[in-house]
Amino acid sequence: MFQFFCWTGNLDLRLQAVGRLAFFLVFFTSTLLAQTSPEQKKPARSSKSKGVLAHFTLGGHLPAGDLADRFGLNGSLGAGAEYITTKNWVLGLEGAFLFGSKVKEDPLSILRTPSGDIIGNDRNIAITHAQERGMYIGATLGKLFILSEKRAGLRLTLGGGWMQHSIRVIDDSRTVVQIKGDYKKGYDRLCGGPALQQFVGWQKVGYGRDMSWLIGFEFNQAFTETRRDWDFSEMRKLEGKRLDLRFGVRVAWTLPFYTGNAEEIYY
Repeated sequence: MFQFFCWTGNLDLRLQAVGRLAFFLVFFTSTLLAQTSPEQKKPARSSKSKGVLAHFTLGGHLPAGDLADRFGLNGSLGAGAEYITTKNWVLGLEGAFLFGSKVKEDPLSILRTPSGDIIGNDRNIAITHAQERGMYIGATLGKLFILSEKRAGLRLTLGGGWMQHSIRVIDDSRTVVQIKGDYKKGYDRLCGGPALQQFVGWQKVGYGRDMSWLIGFEFNQAFTETRRDWDFSEMRKLEGKRLDLRFGVRVAWTLPFYTGNAEEIYY
């Protein structure tokens, strides 16, 4: 009988110990899950966080104004970086390389024979052609107007910077000495000047594995003039102010880097 009471007494103590341990484990687990639950932190980070947006862009544009007299359809490849605030204001820098294959002017007209050919140094008909080359670099300021539960909506930006363009003369036969080295500068009709840029489109800024991108319409106005002192074909300096216009579509893939407290840096 004495052993029975000892055994039951030990059982009560054991049950109390097990109960206390179970209560401690349940409490500890629930507290840990509440602190690490991604559903509680992800929305706040993805919709309000400030950070840096790295863009890689591709565009296609139609020329207008004085630019249409010299070139046809052109494309652009570029990159940029922007700072986005918690209020979805964006401020950044961007640049683009401009290129095209249709050139409407002939900067080599002075070198051509009456039949339209160019004779190389080897006394054979040279193979030449021309391409458009240019660049734009500038600053951007605008805002993303959120229109969905995620960080996506209408993007409006204004920009300003420098634009230039030229005619790239290519001698495939490598026999025309008149367009080698620094002599090329007398034929490239380089122009440059201050420029304005506007963009309106749709932007989505993702979080985690969500894709970030933008697409929309772009407009450029450049107030350029010649940057060369002499044009060999015209035998003079090409004086006069130019208004070079471009309008078209631009798309971009974006890589966001969000910042917060030391323990909340993420991308």
